[in-house]
Amino acid sequence: MINSIYTDNLIRTALLEDINYLDAATDYLIDEEQENRARFLAKDDGILCGIDTALRVFEILQPKGFEATVYKHDGDRLQKGDIIAEIKGKTRTILKGERTALNLIQHMSGVATATNRAVRLVEGTKASIADTRKTLPGLRAIEKYAVTVGGGRNHRFNLSDAAMLKDNHVDAGGGIQNAVAKLKAKLGHMTKIELEVRNLDELGQALEAGVDVIMLDNMSCEMMRDAVAITSGKALLEASGNVTEKTIREIAETGVDIISLGAITHSVKAFDISLKIAD
Repeated sequence: MINSIYTDNLIRTALLEDINYLDAATDYLIDEEQENRARFLAKDDGILCGIDTALRVFEILQPKGFEATVYKHDGDRLQKGDIIAEIKGKTRTILKGERTALNLIQHMSGVATATNRAVRLVEGTKASIADTRKTLPGLRAIEKYAVTVGGGRNHRFNLSDAAMLKDNHVDAGGGIQNAVAKLKAKLGHMTKIELEVRNLDELGQALEAGVDVIMLDNMSCEMMRDAVAITSGKALLEASGNVTEKTIREIAETGVDIISLGAITHSVKAFDISLKIAD
């Protein structure tokens, strides 16, 4: 679920950026009372995400009299040519909100589709697909929502959610044992610790330090299989780095618990959806 206050603020910011003080084409061309219907159409195959967010754009522009009939919902699998929703409202509303609505639904559906593709590639293994903090500024909540719609799971939302020690933290904090000990002395009992390791020696230190989650950073599949055997369930193992559609199945088959991918949010291809005036 997405907090409606966040969504409305995001949409208002986007609309202000796009419209500023005037739509030079629409405001001079279209009569204020003119109404039209329009349809959201899928132009590719994939997973839908963000239809409610897209419709909210028009509701903000036209608080009264805007209508929508939704045929496809978040999580539904789309085929090229599917009608996602039909809307009716003032023509100015439709034309002014079109780009903002499409930007949001195309990006969110792109994230959901990419995530679902990764989820299907690891089916039959124990590995779950997770996102990262590699998100576009201001869009993290809708991107992470889209990951869940695609069948993935969320990593931490921000730096406050968990203590994650990467190589720079360890180097600056005096080594694994010292860094983890300092954290455990200060963290509350609800905050987990994740530690990034680069080799099996660091893995052993992480297990000895008693962290909750261990990230296997850019390890070969052979080394990850050894890490799974050594860990033997004492901590969750997360694989990260150099994960592609070609390698993800082999990584999952090593026995890791989680595979995290930044690509499903930071460089995803937008899903092709159009909005066409219907009458």
